[in-house]
Amino acid sequence: MKQIEELFREYTGHDVEDIYELPSSGSNRRYFRVSGGGETLIGAKGTSIDENRAFIEIDRHFYAKGLNVPKVLAVSPDMQFYLQEDLGDITLFNRISAGRESGNYSEKEIELLKKTISALPKIQFEGGAGLDYSVCFPQPEFDARMISFDLNYFKYCFLKATGLEFSEIKLHEDFNRFSEDLLKTTSDDTFLYRDFQARNVMLVEDEPYFIDFQGGRKGPFYYDLASFVWQARANYSQQVKEILIKSYRDALKKYIDVPDGEFYKTLRIFVLFRTMQVLGAYGFRGYFEKKPHFLQSVPYAIDNLRKLIHDAPFEEYPYFQSILENLADMRQFSDLREEKRLEVRIFSFAYKKGIPSDESGNGGGYVFDCRAIENPGKYDHFKHFTGLDAEVIKFLEDDGGVVKFMQNVYSLADAHVKRYIERKFTNLMFCFGCTGGQHRSVYCAQHLAEYIAKRYNVVVKLVHREQGIEQEL
Repeated sequence: MKQIEELFREYTGHDVEDIYELPSSGSNRRYFRVSGGGETLIGAKGTSIDENRAFIEIDRHFYAKGLNVPKVLAVSPDMQFYLQEDLGDITLFNRISAGRESGNYSEKEIELLKKTISALPKIQFEGGAGLDYSVCFPQPEFDARMISFDLNYFKYCFLKATGLEFSEIKLHEDFNRFSEDLLKTTSDDTFLYRDFQARNVMLVEDEPYFIDFQGGRKGPFYYDLASFVWQARANYSQQVKEILIKSYRDALKKYIDVPDGEFYKTLRIFVLFRTMQVLGAYGFRGYFEKKPHFLQSVPYAIDNLRKLIHDAPFEEYPYFQSILENLADMRQFSDLREEKRLEVRIFSFAYKKGIPSDESGNGGGYVFDCRAIENPGKYDHFKHFTGLDAEVIKFLEDDGGVVKFMQNVYSLADAHVKRYIERKFTNLMFCFGCTGGQHRSVYCAQHLAEYIAKRYNVVVKLVHREQGIEQEL
């Protein structure tokens, strides 16, 4: 990209030594990592000048306020290209992947989530104070027009695409009442981030930094809280949601103290509104642009919706509620809790007795040969033990070969399990073989089974064939 290279040379005084494009998300903006002369920056190309201007001006305002955002360093005269600080490659989304896949968030993951959500009120209130909202794109504030755009986005890009029949007039009447309730919330001078979610949070030494706020505007703070806590694929339990809401409210009290009843009543309708907006985006990106990632996210958003309308029905919008109930019951959006979980079967075996057969009919999976690992079986002391016993475990781990071996296995298993879950496959098989099926293969099978069971929400069936041991973890 010649324009970015030229901007880099003008700003740093160095020639570009390396430049490559970073993976894109749902937008049309393109990002590049550019390096030269010992400096590395991020170059951006945006086709919308107004959107670029919004990001640049908001970023400069936030940076001056001491908020954790990447500093914009240089901008091309036509505002089509700009350079910003490189915050690295670690996003909050990636750091909490284990919790997201398993549904069980670790204490460390929860602490990162709490730290992130606790920083949101500062962005909304201190970041919003004194901001020139006229630079915001495509409009300066949350209003009836924005609500109408998003509800129609949901109606035409998602609801109609499902084939569900409904009365446009009756739905429009409830949408009007819904819009009036959303607008009752005063926003004063608070910044509505618009897309506050884990993909837009970079971690620098475990401190959250915030990106992609170019769609922000003046608006109610409830919207961003709903965006983060009810993010479709986050897979937060009710307990984690409550922890995050409490962390947010604790930080919010520095700026405003909202009574419980008012807070939760208002948050409830913003969760519904944000869910409609997300489904509209998924419908457009998935059904019309044919991007599979967005279609795969639809059932998660529907599951959020299903829980929402079940726990606290929207009786104030009776026709809208009935449409949402019909939508949640549609067969293509089957309840995630009722889907068959991936079953991972893990075997230890002796090669002299043959590789275990695959009863699922899929033809088998990974088979790992453990015979290159130092064999405790050649020593009389270990002949009466197995790979489950402390003596054998210590022998293998002290040698170190099995540790390196399993690190490679874990990497392969992670990639495979994640992909199988994503594609909704139901069976995966790992087999570990050694000479007698007693020491090395048993150790490896046991450790992989425990590793997968701890990290993923799957069924793990472990079989030590030559030991006659079968169990489900």
